[in-house]
Amino acid sequence: MPKECPVCHQNFLPEPGFYYGAMFISYIFMGFFCLAFVLIGYVVLDWSKTTIYISLVSVIAIFFVWIFRISRSIWIHANVKYDPGAVKK
Repeated sequence: MPKECPVCHQNFLPEPGFYYGAMFISYIFMGFFCLAFVLIGYVVLDWSKTTIYISLVSVIAIFFVWIFRISRSIWIHANVKYDPGAVKK
């Protein structure tokens, strides 16, 4: 992740531990995703529990970095006010 925005120069690492809350966002998102994945796999697709587990671990392994980056983006957008008029040139 870059240290600052190339356009507005917003510092993406304002303080140590700033993104601690992003872990909770990621955890909640992944919890609901896993529940939905298991329910769809078990009820709708009639997969075995082993197939569901292997598929779920594979999907999570592929998308983990993307999901964590999205949760960091949500966290910084919730805590930092963007002011388009304050763009440094």
